[in-house]
Amino acid sequence: MNTAITQLIFQTLNTFLNIYLVLIFIRILLSWFQTAEWAYNAMSFLSPIIDPYLNIFRSFIPPLGGIDISAILAILALQFLSSILDSLSTYGAVGF
Repeated sequence: MNTAITQLIFQTLNTFLNIYLVLIFIRILLSWFQTAEWAYNAMSFLSPIIDPYLNIFRSFIPPLGGIDISAILAILALQFLSSILDSLSTYGAVGF
């Protein structure tokens, strides 16, 4: 496969992960304003997109004292994957 195409694929995946990361942050911030109608409407839109990913981490990390720390691990996992994709796209995808 051409190196330029490979870099484009990795950069596109990295951009998607960064957008998804922003959506997770928005979902977390909106959970603080659940009683507001505007926040509820936005959360009802974001929940089907974000919650399946967060549920992966919630399945093995229960809330501690009512605080859901699974989102922190989900964010760290996305950032780790994003940094790997970024380094692969920067250094020309060694091995491909």
